[in-house]
Amino acid sequence: MKSNFIKGILYAALMGGAVNSFAGPGMADGGAKFLGNITTRGQVQSDFGTYWNQITAENECKWASIEGTRGRYNWSGCDACYNWAKKNGGKFKFHALVWGSQYPNWLNGLSTDETKKAITAWFDAVAAHYPDSESNDVVNEAIKSGGSYHSGYGRNNNIIPALGGDNGNYEFVATAFKMARERWPKAILIYNDYNTFRWQINEGIDLVNKLVKQGAPVDAYGQQAHDLTDMNATISRAPLNKIQNSVKNAKGEPMPLFITEYDIGTDNDNQQKQRYSEQIPAFWESPQVAGHYLWGYIYGATWTTNGNSGLIKNGSDRPAMTWLKQYFKEHLKDGKDNTGLFAPYVPPERCRASRSRALLWQSPGKIEVEDFDITASVKRMASQCVLQRWRPENHGDSDYRKSDASDVDIYKKATGNIVGYNTTGDWLEYSVDIAEAGDYTATASVAADGSGSFKLSIDGKSVGEFDVTWTGSSWDNFIDVKKKVTLPAGKHTLRMDVTAQYFDIDYINFTKGDEEPPISIQTQVRYEYPEVSDYYVFDVNGVRIGRMSAYTMDEAVATLKNTSAIKVQGLYISAPSKRVKSSRSV
Repeated sequence: MKSNFIKGILYAALMGGAVNSFAGPGMADGGAKFLGNITTRGQVQSDFGTYWNQITAENECKWASIEGTRGRYNWSGCDACYNWAKKNGGKFKFHALVWGSQYPNWLNGLSTDETKKAITAWFDAVAAHYPDSESNDVVNEAIKSGGSYHSGYGRNNNIIPALGGDNGNYEFVATAFKMARERWPKAILIYNDYNTFRWQINEGIDLVNKLVKQGAPVDAYGQQAHDLTDMNATISRAPLNKIQNSVKNAKGEPMPLFITEYDIGTDNDNQQKQRYSEQIPAFWESPQVAGHYLWGYIYGATWTTNGNSGLIKNGSDRPAMTWLKQYFKEHLKDGKDNTGLFAPYVPPERCRASRSRALLWQSPGKIEVEDFDITASVKRMASQCVLQRWRPENHGDSDYRKSDASDVDIYKKATGNIVGYNTTGDWLEYSVDIAEAGDYTATASVAADGSGSFKLSIDGKSVGEFDVTWTGSSWDNFIDVKKKVTLPAGKHTLRMDVTAQYFDIDYINFTKGDEEPPISIQTQVRYEYPEVSDYYVFDVNGVRIGRMSAYTMDEAVATLKNTSAIKVQGLYISAPSKRVKSSRSV
């Protein structure tokens, strides 16, 4: 009755710790993403941290401001922003490396070769001064339309040919991103452009997708959000949805977005408040938006007419600011970020090392759902290593994997631990090694107080849809849901996608053909058979790397020793059951 289905479950360990929220100053303290702003007339206001937890220099980090004379650098204004972020636990963005406007005047008239030398020296200087910059606007406003670029590329300068030209695919922009990645392997690299919610939406989508096709390391698309004053909620949401559905990363997944330079420039207090109340929730609550930057907050000191986009006028809050404060008091936790952009960076060599830890077994073909590799929160790939960014909420009462799975609701119940509160769109992945191709019966142990559904896929190909029906008024009443599935042999990624909420799930057991699951894993009757126990398996460092069922400790040890696929030395087995208290070295 024992299946040879599962030989192993591979763990991608969290290296560097999980990030649950943005701690620090401002209204968005503790939220899933930041709410940032800019300097005021070149200064960081003393009250900046009262409202914001991210900072961008309006002008102080631009090339023209830092290197006004070739080879002479003035970092003071940019340093003020960088130092504020470091001191106050905020985020810092370097704005911007390449822009067709506000570059040094001495660049005009230089030859292509000299321009290339100047750009390279500029990149090198910034990298030397801010080697740990967390995010950079690499290129700003390069969309070409009607024969000219969005900003002054090619006007009295040789920026385009110096970076490789433009044959219709923005090659010069791609070159700049590749140069940036060489200098900042860990940073978030952003393409930023002017209000592509309203102007040149399609052109912006086309530009970013062309960069990705060329292998340019674009991590995010910055959406400048000026000129939204007369766009109501319906009008402003439509382009956001279109961009979210159209801009893809190298893996074909939706690219993370930033809302940058947001302002509503009007002296009409009610209109400004109305636009904030319509647009901010759409941005803040979108899981594809990784952060939100406003562009000034002091009335009279912003770039709009008379500085009328400011939120504080003569020391008093305008209605939009009053609304903003109340919104973040009531809706901070509504902010979502599934992009993974601000996950801890893990060097590739450490990532590969973490994947070498494996437990390989043959029986009983049961996957405990809490022993997942990664979840829907894991999105960003960088330097060939998976980076992990977890959502903050965890409703579970189990301590199992508290430190590395804080967005997954793990509860103590059924056969040990279960994953509950499964919401539409959530998913879990498992690395599996299938001993033999063929037809299997997949048995999932589930509980629901209504209905739900999920699907299983192997390497992206669906293998079965499971409907979860009402299992009684108690969430403790688990039943079996079965499905015939066809599986390929070898190592693969098994994924469970939640297609309809809510349900709890304990495990998924796979048996060859029409075989029934072994009695040891049947939830309903398990505790009627005290001779069957679950055994945890640990490595030499005490890290739990799996669980197996067996009748005795000797049987568990023998199973591991007789499994030819085992490569890990120094494993330990421990029996967590109250009935069996012992451990054994393998």
